Formats: sequence, C-alpha cells, structure tokens
Amino acid sequence: MRTLLITALLMSFTVPLLAQGAPPQGGANAPYTMEYYYKTQWGHQQEFLNLFLKNHYPLLKKQAEAGRILSVKIETPANHMTEDARWDYRVTIRFKNSTVATTENPDEDKMIKQLWPDQETYKKEEQRRFEILLAHWDLPVSDITPK
Repeated sequence: MRTLLITALLMSFTVPLLAQGAPPQGGANAPYTMEYYYKTQWGHQQEFLNLFLKNHYPLLKKQAEAGRILSVKIETPANHMTEDARWDYRVTIRFKNSTVATTENPDEDKMIKQLWPDQETYKKEEQRRFEILLAHWDLPVSDITPK
C-alpha cells in the first residue's frame, strides 16, 4: 500500500511537468523556426545593426541560397520597453529542418572567407559587434495556430 501511495504521489508531480513548456515543432523534415534576440548597449543600436547587416546578414543570405535557411526576418520594436524586458533586434530564421537549425554548417568557414576576403577586418568588426552586446538569446518557437 505504501508503494502505491508513493507512486501516486510521484505521478502527481510529473504530470504537470509534462504539460509545461512549448509544444514541439513539426517532424524531422519540417521547417524549424528560431528567434534570435539582441540587446545592445545604449547608444550603440545603429552601430550594431550596421555591423550585423555588413558581416552577418550576407552569410545568412548565402545559407538561404544553399537551401539551409528558408527565410530571414529582422525586426525592431516600434516602442520602448522596460529595461529588464528590452531587446533591440529580433532575427527570425526559418530553417529547412531541426537538424540544420541545431548543427554547425560544414561550409560556413568557406562561405565566410569567400564573402570577406579581408579576414582581419571581418574578425575585428565581428568582435566589435559582440563587444557592444549586453545580451543575446535564442528561442525556438512553434506555430500552434489551429488549421
């Protein structure tokens, strides 16, 4: 009887845990969406955006040409937020599938060297782009809109 009571008690804790969190995205070959948030130091928002558009966006477009990425969207909030909730830029990327989204691109180094032959300048500017970041986080999202 005691074992049955302990089992029932443990199950009562695990059922709510299973119900929490975002539902999984589609199947193995379904598109996979990630949102990337960037919060910059005050006064450096435009500098970050300029460096992002110069040194990262072309790489994303190159990956889209190769078929790894289905779409890229860059957004900024229209109004201000509280400092603890503030983000300056959101980049939403729809990947071909979850494997592509969660594994390193084996061609990335080759693409980077092709896009930016002056590697010294590229590395310096990328370092600066990350120096002016206060926070960066990635968020997989699921479309749960009823069909």
